[in-house]
Amino acid sequence: MGVRSIEKTLFKFIWRHSKRDQFILLAVTLTLFPFLYLTLELPKRIINDAIGSQMAVISVAGFEFTQVQFLWLLCMAFLLSVLVHGLLKMRINTMKGVLSERMLRRLRYGLIERMLRFPKPYFRRTSQGELVAMITGETEPMGGMMGDALAQPVLQAGQMLTILMFLFLQSVWFGLAAIALIPLQAWLIPKLQRQINIMNKARIKEVRALAALIGETANGVGDLRQNGGWRYRLALVTQRLGIVYAIRFRIYQKKFFMKFINNFITQLTPFFFFAVGGYLVIQGAVSLGALVAALAAYKDLSSPWKELLAYYNQAQDMSLRWETVVDKFSPTGVIDETLIHDQSPTDVRLNGDLAMKDVNVMDADGNMVLEGITLNAPPGALVAIEAQSEEDRQALADVLTREVMPLSGTIHINGHALRSLHQTTLAHRIGHATSHPALFRGSFGDNVMMSMFQALPQKPTEDQQHTITEALASGNSPDLADTDWIDPDRAGEADKEALRRWWLTLIDAIGSDGPIYRKSLDQIVTGEVSTDLQQKLVECRPIVWAALKEAALEKYVHRFDPQAYNPALPVTSNLIFATLRQAMTQDQLAQQTEFFALLRRLNLESSLLSLAKDVIELLAQTFGQDGTEHPLFRKLGLEPAFFEKSLQVIASAKDKPLERLSEADKAVLMTIPAQITAEQIGPAFTETMKQQIVTQRVQNREKLMDSLGDIYAPLDPSRVAEGVSVLENALFGKLSDSAGARADDVRRRVSEVLEEEGLKSQVIDLIYDVPLELNGSNLPAVFAEALAVMRATIKRPDILIMEQTLTSYDMDLRVTAHKNIRKLLPDATMIYISDRFEDVERFDVHLEIVQGRMQAAEPIENTPEDSVARADLQRKLRALEATDLFSGLNRRQLRLLAFGAKWFEAEAGDTIFSKGDDPTDGAYMILSGEANLLKPSDEGHETLIATVEPGKLVGELGLIRNEPRALTMRAKSDVMALRIGAEEFLAVVENDAATAFKLLQVVAGYAGN
Repeated sequence: MGVRSIEKTLFKFIWRHSKRDQFILLAVTLTLFPFLYLTLELPKRIINDAIGSQMAVISVAGFEFTQVQFLWLLCMAFLLSVLVHGLLKMRINTMKGVLSERMLRRLRYGLIERMLRFPKPYFRRTSQGELVAMITGETEPMGGMMGDALAQPVLQAGQMLTILMFLFLQSVWFGLAAIALIPLQAWLIPKLQRQINIMNKARIKEVRALAALIGETANGVGDLRQNGGWRYRLALVTQRLGIVYAIRFRIYQKKFFMKFINNFITQLTPFFFFAVGGYLVIQGAVSLGALVAALAAYKDLSSPWKELLAYYNQAQDMSLRWETVVDKFSPTGVIDETLIHDQSPTDVRLNGDLAMKDVNVMDADGNMVLEGITLNAPPGALVAIEAQSEEDRQALADVLTREVMPLSGTIHINGHALRSLHQTTLAHRIGHATSHPALFRGSFGDNVMMSMFQALPQKPTEDQQHTITEALASGNSPDLADTDWIDPDRAGEADKEALRRWWLTLIDAIGSDGPIYRKSLDQIVTGEVSTDLQQKLVECRPIVWAALKEAALEKYVHRFDPQAYNPALPVTSNLIFATLRQAMTQDQLAQQTEFFALLRRLNLESSLLSLAKDVIELLAQTFGQDGTEHPLFRKLGLEPAFFEKSLQVIASAKDKPLERLSEADKAVLMTIPAQITAEQIGPAFTETMKQQIVTQRVQNREKLMDSLGDIYAPLDPSRVAEGVSVLENALFGKLSDSAGARADDVRRRVSEVLEEEGLKSQVIDLIYDVPLELNGSNLPAVFAEALAVMRATIKRPDILIMEQTLTSYDMDLRVTAHKNIRKLLPDATMIYISDRFEDVERFDVHLEIVQGRMQAAEPIENTPEDSVARADLQRKLRALEATDLFSGLNRRQLRLLAFGAKWFEAEAGDTIFSKGDDPTDGAYMILSGEANLLKPSDEGHETLIATVEPGKLVGELGLIRNEPRALTMRAKSDVMALRIGAEEFLAVVENDAATAFKLLQVVAGYAGN
């Protein structure tokens, strides 16, 4: 496809996207130089013509001034020149800063946008951490270079030339002294810098490798700990850090040597000024004022010269960084940007015939993954593609969704070539679900409705218009993220309410309404929950309680009673009979100083501090100081950092009364009662204390609530309780920790009552706003799988691809879910890709893929482009995968085995190996012909033990046991075989459990015989 490449050099990128801004900046920069010259000329005039004047009256341009008046005039002119010069420099720097940030923003956006067009397999072999580091860290210094590209060298060179012109006007010798050593610096410094740049390029590569190593380590922390690999991994880190250190050390040596040389040369010039200039003043050739001005000018000359050298060094360094970025962001197979960004046709449908013809797919290493795949499916067909290898299943799904472009062959859907379809059409008309979907931060609903996202036209506000203008100036998207993106029309629905009903229908069809319904019962109720659901929850409370009493389950619930202490609520919640509207950290709770002061006035501080002390000491005895990662500790809801701080406060108090602690320390301890319940504390929480808290609640609840503002929501039987779950609202209470297995009975009975009262769909709807963490780590697999199917089906696609979906469901539920989806999407072509199918008769098309090829397909002829070595490797692969023992190997293992195998031929009567031979020549896979296994006797006779036929492996026992051959093998007829080396064979046995198990069965057969 015609994919526009990234600009080859950084300066081409800068020129293409900012030449207009660069010229404007250049024009402003040029206005600076006259004022710079004035700041150099005026001091000389002040000394020579004003202070050193021999006349009392000075005439200038027809005006007469006294000496003092003329002095003030020149001083004011100098001050004005300095002011204008400074303001212009400030304006130039501001313009450069704005341009730099816009260009950096453009670059990062462009890289991310380009990354979204990379082929999917690229991310399987590329470290995500490496890409992140390049987009964020390695591009950061390029921003400054983009703003400086044209204005900086012109500014510094202009200042330098202005100063040199002034020096030459004072004296030719001054000018020559100033420029005498510049050619030496101009030759030497870049030469040294080039050496530093080469080392910097090596450093960048090593740092990227380190980033990849860190990312790999982070992904496999658990495996490293479980398998004892952390020490070796740290050794690898040490090695990588050592390489980076060695490169940096060499850079420092070169860099500071270069600085020493540069500074030394720079300081040589003042020597010439003092020597030559002083001599000229003594001789009367120049005035003292001219020498002073020249020295001041030269002092200013060194700064632009250093800036020019720094600019050159930075330009070289940034050019090297640019090369690495371009190299990393230019993989093969990038999707043409016109297929993503150009306006897509809205009337393209893919509800016709699906035709794949001779599709071949090659991986990045040049190995064939799919070969000669041909498939024809009529519109609305049920297609079953059976592939044992995960690699094959992945490749098929990637090809059908155009995540991978075939090496050869064609794919047409409804007469449209798949490779030329707009990406929006594919996203809208093809649904793809897997068991391991990519989940993004946001809500559950955001992830489900992704295919409904569409930038809807709307009139932006003034602030939004400014945001859009700035985005366009930076080459970014004009789409606003904080607007409504959901377009119900993409699912064929009239409005959002209808779309939500369709989503609930899908939940019910997939069979996940049970798990999702149960999870929805645990969703926290907030003020944003619909008024209708709030009212119905309150109305259901008596019905729920009656149902629990009927089932004798009421004793497992601690009801919210204004006259009683609730052991399942924290102390603070009991004191004010209210619940936190939303979760708060202990640090936030510790800032409620007004509340703590009120507790002190109510004489509750002492007992609560004592309670906190007892709890902390109990937890310290139970978990120790380093047991805060234990699941039971995390269940308490205490923050490890605050717990450690509490331990320090208790330790510092010793025998001192807790009331004498500082206010900050007491606040730390007082957060414990706000988090811990009486059930969690146990006997340490006395009945007397409970009664005291209930008494204070009755007497001072309103005062306490006022001191806390709206952080807590009061518990009221006639209103929903904010900050607690749907289940707890229906119960108007909390489940007891001692309920054990009966808690499930309570949950089940409550869910049944709510369903009977018609609240099921409204409760399930709450799951829509559940926040997902990074990669959906807080979402169980059963919900992730259901989400993937919902996301693929909610858009009502023309083609639905189900790749090994709903694997966590049992078979009956899975079959029911697929049947229900078929009823909802009767006209869609549904393609199921799985490792096995129980009943292929129910499908319209069945295709079986074995090691990347259709079963029973004709062998693919080697194309002229194939090398002899590749053709030979393909022959070995086909020979090995035709055998029962190696047919189940994954593609990589099979390829490695074939690569190490050698062709072997023997004529009838030839001895292939003899009894007593060393087994290191390997095992023999017979491909054609027959061979006899013979047992020689001491008398020289041979007994026939067995005749080996094609497809049998011989000699493997000797390899496994590492013992001499027990039998002789002689060709009965002409034999063609593959000789598999000992090292390759043992590597496969050690790394592939299925092959090892099959081999064990073979050995068991030998033992049985």
